Amino acid sequence: MAAVQWQTEGPIGIATLNEPERMNALSRTIRDGLTAVWDEYEQRDDLRVLIMTGSGRAFCAGGDLAAMPTNIPDAKRFLRDVINWLARPEQLAKPVISAVNGLALGGGCELAIASDLVIASERAEFGVPEALVGLAPGFAILRLHRIVGPAVAKEMVFTGRRLDAAEAQRLGLVNKVVPHENLLDEARELAEKIMKAAPLSVELAKSAFNRELGGEDMTYGVDAMAHLFMAEDLHEGLDAFLNKRQPSFRGR
Repeated sequence: MAAVQWQTEGPIGIATLNEPERMNALSRTIRDGLTAVWDEYEQRDDLRVLIMTGSGRAFCAGGDLAAMPTNIPDAKRFLRDVINWLARPEQLAKPVISAVNGLALGGGCELAIASDLVIASERAEFGVPEALVGLAPGFAILRLHRIVGPAVAKEMVFTGRRLDAAEAQRLGLVNKVVPHENLLDEARELAEKIMKAAPLSVELAKSAFNRELGGEDMTYGVDAMAHLFMAEDLHEGLDAFLNKRQPSFRGR
């Protein structure tokens, strides 16, 4: 079974992250599957809107913590790869909707905020808990404050606090909260509304909104975060996470 299920309904493409037993964490198979989807969406003139969603109880529960690099050069390569990959929905000329069906944590939250519009199930939750294991949310620290404001973004990053769907909508991270069983229908309805506009007008507007993204801040995110991979606290945090215990951080 494909890690990312891909179907088209006329001019609408729907990509479903489909490793529910792993809560759709950003495995290599899911990343490769979404990359293939984005490439096809970009190349096909008959597709106007892309919807991304997840199967099971999670939209996407973040990265694979068991596969972290162990030295700075590898960490920089890993971070450059992941951060640039997460930015890809911003770089697509055509619109992307995230239909968030459940947990959107870490890289899953970042995937949602890289989208143009977010429709959330009433069951959805958003969070960036990386600091709780000794990391930092590389893409979110470049984007999240622009959406929810610096104070809330800092609280989410510093403490791992999650937003439920209603609060995420109030803060501007989510466009609309809908009953869980109506999620994809609501996302399709939004896509239909977008398609009533002229395609070139939508593309120009998206390009204008995103024109300041993806510059020096991306380089800073890679260079600054790479050093966290060498910290003792990260190894303690990962071990604690994998062994389901509380970490004992020492600030080094």
